[in-house]
Amino acid sequence: MFIETIKVLTAYIRESKLGNSHTYKRLKTIAVFRCDNCNEIFERPAAKMEPKRLSNAYFHCCEKCDPKKFAQKKGVDKKVIWNKPASLGDDISKL
Repeated sequence: MFIETIKVLTAYIRESKLGNSHTYKRLKTIAVFRCDNCNEIFERPAAKMEPKRLSNAYFHCCEKCDPKKFAQKKGVDKKVIWNKPASLGDDISKL
């Protein structure tokens, strides 16, 4: 689950050819997620992700969970939903 994006300003010092020290800053955007498998909060750099994945339309797994096993579990859940008869009247948006 996508929670928020955080902007982090990091300052660095580099030395020029003449030996002078210069400071420069970089602004990074960090995306904060909650793992849909184990509910642990984790962060990823937003620059390394597709912008469309920064939403709740996608499932997110942390580094500790196995994404392939999680995807198989979600596929079984969807198969159970689509194999139900329509006459039951269950609300599938909550499943």
